[in-house]
Amino acid sequence: MRTTNVHDQVLRAALDLFATQGYATTSVQEIVAAAGVTKGAMYHYFASKDDLLFAIYERMLSLQKARLDRLVAEGAARGDGVEDVLRAVCEDVVTTSIELLAEGTVYTRSQHMLAPERQAEVKRRRRAYHDDFQALLERGITEGVFRDDVPPAVLIAHFFSDVHYLPQWYSPAGPETTAELAEQLTELFLRGIRAERPATNPSGGRAK
Repeated sequence: MRTTNVHDQVLRAALDLFATQGYATTSVQEIVAAAGVTKGAMYHYFASKDDLLFAIYERMLSLQKARLDRLVAEGAARGDGVEDVLRAVCEDVVTTSIELLAEGTVYTRSQHMLAPERQAEVKRRRRAYHDDFQALLERGITEGVFRDDVPPAVLIAHFFSDVHYLPQWYSPAGPETTAELAEQLTELFLRGIRAERPATNPSGGRAK
């Protein structure tokens, strides 16, 4: 006999409803009806709508942090340069943000509606990701690969503003594939943060 995962059914139904009609205007009854389960079954896994909202964020944050950790570790094992590692990380966060576009939509609209302790936990988790991202930027600055005239915090805000804005304009029906868009946004970012190289004259020396 085929079994169903009530936890995932409820979470998927909540995600769809929160993304399309908003967290505040979605009732528990609508969620269980969309999931095809009883309230008792839902409350076995989630004590409240707040639990559901946090679970949506937690899935996205956990996935992206785990992938960042893996990409950094793999890059270190191969001896990759810092720009290659940062490129892989940036392309990945764009790709996963598109794959989790509904989660991103809910995050943008409803993060402030979480209970205060949950908001603090989301901020802590996001800060952990940004700290690792910043470590790559600072390594690149130290190595002379990235520009040093703009604070890393500003560079991070510059990149993630594009990522966080994806739910407002991106459409899977657009002309670019996910991989192409990830590559384009990443290359635009990297071009903006690369350290300027001294100009050279035709003979190969520095220009006067």
